[in-house]
Amino acid sequence: MLNTFPALLTFSTFSPLILRVIIGVIFIDLGILKLRGEKDRWLRSFETLNLRPASPLLGLYAVVQIACGGLLVLGLWTQVAALIFVITGFSEFYIEQKMSEVLKRDITFYLLLLVVSISLLLTGAGAYAIDIPL
Repeated sequence: MLNTFPALLTFSTFSPLILRVIIGVIFIDLGILKLRGEKDRWLRSFETLNLRPASPLLGLYAVVQIACGGLLVLGLWTQVAALIFVITGFSEFYIEQKMSEVLKRDITFYLLLLVVSISLLLTGAGAYAIDIPL
């Protein structure tokens, strides 16, 4: 079957750029929320999952999300950051399933983050990235 807009396919390298910048900003925001606005809820969820000591683990988790989000925005180590987000995406998806009353987010939000992370893991950084494909 023919593509409806074949001329747009010349811009296909911009798709990963859009995805990685947006998801990078989202993960930076989620990391900051874990350190500030949602800290109490995340501490309760970590303690419910028997992840102790909860406070240092939550801080580490938030810093990893902020750092990897920054890497995605820059397009540096995109596949490594995406792999970390696939792992954290599964964990947050699991936490939301187990304790939806604690975090109060829609599960589709975490599913979308997980799918975009998998997409970046498979496609790479795209245009305007520091990563250089081999």
